[in-house]
Amino acid sequence: MENAAEETVEKKTDVAVKGEAALKPQFLTTKEKFHEFVDSEWQSSKKDKASENQKDEETNETPVEEPEAKKLKLDPEERNKGGRPDGKRVRGQNKSRPHTKPTAYDEKRLCLSVIQDNRECPFGDKCHFHHDIAEYFATKPADIGESCYLYDTFGKCAYGLSCRFAKAHTTADFKTMENADLVKANEGRITVKNSLSKDLQNRLRKRSVAFKKSAEYLKTLSNNKDKREHQGNAEVSADPTGGEQCVSTEAETQASPDKQPLVKTVGPLTDVDVIKLRPCEKKQVDFQDKLYLAPLTTCGNLPFRRVCKRFGADITCGEMAMCTNLLQGQQSEWALLKRHESEDVFGVQVEGCFPDTMTRCAELINNNTDVDFVDINSGCPIDLVYKKGGGCGLMTRTRKFEQIIKGMNYVLDVPLTVKIRTGVQEKSNIAHKLIPEMKNWGVSLITLHGRSREQRYTKLADWDYITTCSKLASPVPLFGNGDILSYEDAMRAKETGVSGIMIARGALIKPWIFTEIKESKHWDISSSERLDILRDFTNFGLEHWGSDTRGVEKTRTFMLEWLSFMCRYIPVGLLERVPQKINERPPYYMGRNYLESLMASQHVGDWVRISEMLLGPVPKNFNFLPKHKANAYK
Repeated sequence: MENAAEETVEKKTDVAVKGEAALKPQFLTTKEKFHEFVDSEWQSSKKDKASENQKDEETNETPVEEPEAKKLKLDPEERNKGGRPDGKRVRGQNKSRPHTKPTAYDEKRLCLSVIQDNRECPFGDKCHFHHDIAEYFATKPADIGESCYLYDTFGKCAYGLSCRFAKAHTTADFKTMENADLVKANEGRITVKNSLSKDLQNRLRKRSVAFKKSAEYLKTLSNNKDKREHQGNAEVSADPTGGEQCVSTEAETQASPDKQPLVKTVGPLTDVDVIKLRPCEKKQVDFQDKLYLAPLTTCGNLPFRRVCKRFGADITCGEMAMCTNLLQGQQSEWALLKRHESEDVFGVQVEGCFPDTMTRCAELINNNTDVDFVDINSGCPIDLVYKKGGGCGLMTRTRKFEQIIKGMNYVLDVPLTVKIRTGVQEKSNIAHKLIPEMKNWGVSLITLHGRSREQRYTKLADWDYITTCSKLASPVPLFGNGDILSYEDAMRAKETGVSGIMIARGALIKPWIFTEIKESKHWDISSSERLDILRDFTNFGLEHWGSDTRGVEKTRTFMLEWLSFMCRYIPVGLLERVPQKINERPPYYMGRNYLESLMASQHVGDWVRISEMLLGPVPKNFNFLPKHKANAYK
């Protein structure tokens, strides 16, 4: 038996070398034993097995298979046997996952006029919502908890009777209570900025928003079109974005008889009216030696950024927003620009492929939002963006890229930053050719992700190449990005000479990584502390998305997306070799307690169980599949 046990450990060790993290042998287990333990413990916490079976029938969850163990790389001939005919791997996203709108969870909602204590409904008999409070409460799902976070924090809950914690602030005769002291303390406080106003949305939809600065720049491009054709790739001499030259060009533009003056010449004038800000006169941001939380699509929402700010993130950035959607006044796209009061250094990231739309979008953001910088996404690898020329596509369209950067710089009063990859093809790096050009175009910060578009996340980031590029970028700060999961990884990254580091997946797997880096330690965080982090996220989500059923389920969905990454974390106390590497797949292991084991599960049903601890039972028609597949291991 001893020989058999030793042989098992040896096998485990061999597997760890080939791509699994090395854990202490006493914690290792098999897939079957792991799920048997997790399921048995969960079921034993129920009152009886019958109620468990009944609940399973009510939730009607669709069984989802776990990600299979990573297979070794095959030759092209072997790869074509089985799987897709073209031999390509399915990677990146679950594109055919089911989409359930949060509105489907409520059979019939309470009318807004009743929630706001306005008994006169503007729609009268045609209104499709509940007006009878007693009838509504008879069909409303049970409350999740005894206390309401919004009521305890702000003194009143905007969701009133529709809140899933309504008992905490509702009287016996269905009146909503308020805490006068807390309400007065929070009077005039604006916790979230950059919301889209109805007036601006209507003007954008009617295309009645004026883009004066953008028109000036785009007119210059049009006037110089013939000249650029003759000069080929030479730099346009009449460049309205280049420092000292900008003043003389504007003077020539005003003096030209065939052009209208840029400003009215009647009345008092100021320098702001006639002279464009030079780059050195723009609002400056100190990027040096900062920890930058990457703009993360789906998971980098405002509640998650608040969690990371608590753990020491210095710079935060909104999720990638498409410039065309912003210009059309789409509410869902503008939500990506929202900024919480705790985000002291905050930027927004935009994506686009044409100078006219990107320049107008920059002017729109400059005039209507409060941001510290604007970032251009020229590193997005997804087909939807790349095939139309955006994202990574900009790196191969240098003339358009130059026009976009100069145009956005022309209309912005804040620094313009750029995020790029090493290139498009795996073995053809082009970032080192672009970086010297971008310095001349007026970029304030460059962030380099050490992988190409083709690599996605399946190979290690090339930090040697980032080192080379950081020297080329000087004096413009360059941030490195890729494979940072511990303070040791961060220390090695800083030794390359980069101005700072950007953290993406590392923050999703363990948001306390910012604390680890600043305190130079490996934090053996307990499972209860990790649950508290999720509880904070839950409260922030209820504040951001709402505490009614729609808000609760939206919070749950984003939490489950985050848990699809967080389950990859391996507690420090279980590791045989510290620290954990980002490209090492966690083996099946038993935690030091049940909660730690549950959080290690890569099964979506177990993530749902964790969410139920904080947000109550899932609705009958609830269904979830994570957006990203676990293919980011070497």
